[in-house]
Parts: sequence; C-alpha cells; structure tokens
Amino acid sequence: MPRVKLTIKESKCRSGYHKKGDVFIVEDICPPICHELWNNIYPNVYALLNGATLDYGNCKAKKFEMKCPDNGRVVILGEVEEEENS
Repeated sequence: MPRVKLTIKESKCRSGYHKKGDVFIVEDICPPICHELWNNIYPNVYALLNGATLDYGNCKAKKFEMKCPDNGRVVILGEVEEEENS
C-alpha cells in the first residue's frame, strides 16, 4: 500500500505548530498536524492512499500542494511514497 509523505514547505503558523521542513508519513491514520490543515488536505491524502492521480498544474501527478485555510500561512506538499521492494 502506498504511503503519503507530507512536507511543510513554508510556515508562518500563527501558533508555531508547524515548522518549514517538518515531514509526516501517512499510512492509515491522521498525523499530528492541526485540525484545520488536516481537514483541508484529507480528501487528497485519502485519494492518493487509494491509488488516485490528481491534477497538478498542467499535468497529472501523485502529489498535491495546498495552503492552510488560515490565509495560506502554511504550505504543504503531499506526495506518494511507494513501498520499496525488498
């Protein structure tokens, strides 16, 4: 099953909760990110976990970039991280 890697690309988080460069891996449960940001990105995370390809600019990709609903103070990149074959 794929995993989704979430990376904080920019942060002016009002509460100081997210820092630029923070990384979270999502397999099947919500990572420790703020509720408002998670609610905003969850549909895309769920789609990627289930094999979707999303619109990404002028192409389709297994990733997304979104901004925090609090006036875009946090920018997050989500991308599929495929399983490594052993």
